[in-house]
Amino acid sequence: MNIVSCPGCEPCAGLLTSNHRKDHITKNLILEILSSAALRIVACALIGLAQVQAQVRGVYPLGMSATNSGVTPEPGFTYSNQLLIYSRNQLKDPDGHVIATGNNSVIMDMNTLTWVSKKEIPGGAKFSMSATFPIANNSLTSDVAGQISGGGGFADSYYQPFILGWDCNRVAIRTIYGFLAPTGRFRSDANDNVGSGYWTQTLASGQTFYLTENKATSVSAFQMYEFHSTQDRTNIHPGQNIDLDYSLTHSLTLRGKSRLQVGLVGYNQWQTTDKSGPGITDQQAKAHYKVNAIGVGSNLMLPAQRVSIGFKYFKEFANRATFQGYSIQFSGSIHF
Repeated sequence: MNIVSCPGCEPCAGLLTSNHRKDHITKNLILEILSSAALRIVACALIGLAQVQAQVRGVYPLGMSATNSGVTPEPGFTYSNQLLIYSRNQLKDPDGHVIATGNNSVIMDMNTLTWVSKKEIPGGAKFSMSATFPIANNSLTSDVAGQISGGGGFADSYYQPFILGWDCNRVAIRTIYGFLAPTGRFRSDANDNVGSGYWTQTLASGQTFYLTENKATSVSAFQMYEFHSTQDRTNIHPGQNIDLDYSLTHSLTLRGKSRLQVGLVGYNQWQTTDKSGPGITDQQAKAHYKVNAIGVGSNLMLPAQRVSIGFKYFKEFANRATFQGYSIQFSGSIHF
């Protein structure tokens, strides 16, 4: 009879008989099956987020309007480019616990053309409009299941046909109506989508309050409410959400009229209504996402060249029912 040492087995006084060995192997097999099942559950959680039933963020790229939120550009045309990088490595449940790890990466190249009227309308407001055409690349990878989804190309375009801006002595305000058109590639059975598959109407406002007479120190805030329509071919209606960008900055005068603006920046996002539709469980419907982030930002403004460039870094924290990570954002604009 074959025997092996078994220090932890008291009944056999250190010896494992063939019957005990079978029991030991059976227990190990059960543990392996349970462990494998747990890993599959985590993998399914991530894979489920890649499917159309999932909704873990709104459509607005958070943080992009954190500074100078209420300021209207000079009359004429302005072209701006923003490179927005979002990297997330944790998936949080509705209670804020980490339930999976991996990598969710979204890179967006935002190309925006803005036109501002030279004349003021009654009430002292300037009328403007803008159109944004994004190129996006996204990927979702699980530490358990590996590559789950990914795609790149022309994404959903955003139009703001109605913007009113007021520029007073110590405050600048903008009110905005816009809509997101589902121009990005979307198929309900695909894993390489770059579009949402639904229309979104938005109401937004930006404010900048100057805390000093020379306008060097300012507080800015930007709010947007997203009204989502039903997703194409799935009949799923995503929950609505509200977005908030904000900043506290101070400007330093450089040579000539050039200025360097530095300060704290942040963003938040809250889902406000349940998602609904075929296949959506009560648990999925009630799992409202919450996003929180804080960081630093800077802008270099060169009036003589009609150019400005900017940088922002955000670190997310205490998120719920969504991914959590960080964002790095680069921006540049030219007026002509």
